Amino acid sequence: MAGVKQIKTGLIIRYTLATLILFIMIFPFVYMVLQSFAPWDQVDRVLIPTQFTFRSWQWLFGNEVTSGDAPWLQAFFNTVFVSTVSTVLQILFAVMVSYALAKIPFIGKVQINNFILFQMFFPGIILLVPQFLMTTKVGLIDTYVGMILPGLMNLWAVFMFTNFFKAIPDTLIEAAKLDGAKEKDILFRIVLPMSKSITTVIFLFLFTARWTDLLWDMLMTKSHGTLTLNVLLSQMFGPYESYPGPMYAGSVLLTFPLIIIFLLCSGRFKEGMDFALK
Repeated sequence: MAGVKQIKTGLIIRYTLATLILFIMIFPFVYMVLQSFAPWDQVDRVLIPTQFTFRSWQWLFGNEVTSGDAPWLQAFFNTVFVSTVSTVLQILFAVMVSYALAKIPFIGKVQINNFILFQMFFPGIILLVPQFLMTTKVGLIDTYVGMILPGLMNLWAVFMFTNFFKAIPDTLIEAAKLDGAKEKDILFRIVLPMSKSITTVIFLFLFTARWTDLLWDMLMTKSHGTLTLNVLLSQMFGPYESYPGPMYAGSVLLTFPLIIIFLLCSGRFKEGMDFALK
């Protein structure tokens, strides 16, 4: 009986700690959502508003005189478009490069793999200045192409795909070649469908990184036509700093899509992480 009581006590302590940690993790987002619907005289003054209003959201989308001409809908479209196109192209190029590194013999493959590992230790900010200068030189400032092109090759994605493709049996690929399949057919019809779990993990990480990439967007965007949510939200800390309610609403608008995407992909994400952590 004493042993059973000890086990129950241990479980209660574990679940209590897990609940506490979970609450600490989700509290900032819950607080942000509540404040975005709070009356302006209660924002940051009460934890749970006594009533809820859409005034902050109305301000955000231009239904308040004081909101100015901040193009939140256009910024939301820009963020979705740039993040989606950039992530899809990054995965496409990474898949092709990784398949060659994992399954196609050629001279210099080992050196290329070593170079990828070497480059992964360099922080991306080191290349920020040359990327900006080259983008400026070819006239891509304030364009979608300029926001997407410099980041098309992601070495981390190449590294992850390469390791996964190496685990696919060579006999499967040889059998497909004997049936007359070409390399592109093997890649897109056999190998890639087998890689859904790791592709989900890579997609989520790349999409989140691009969605929240403030620094590069601040350098690239000069007009309302290309502003992203990150840049627009950062600009609120200046002239609109006295409107904390809309700032919370903008933060929810920036954060909520990522949560939805993660929840939709959570099953395959867990499978992919199980492989990545092996």
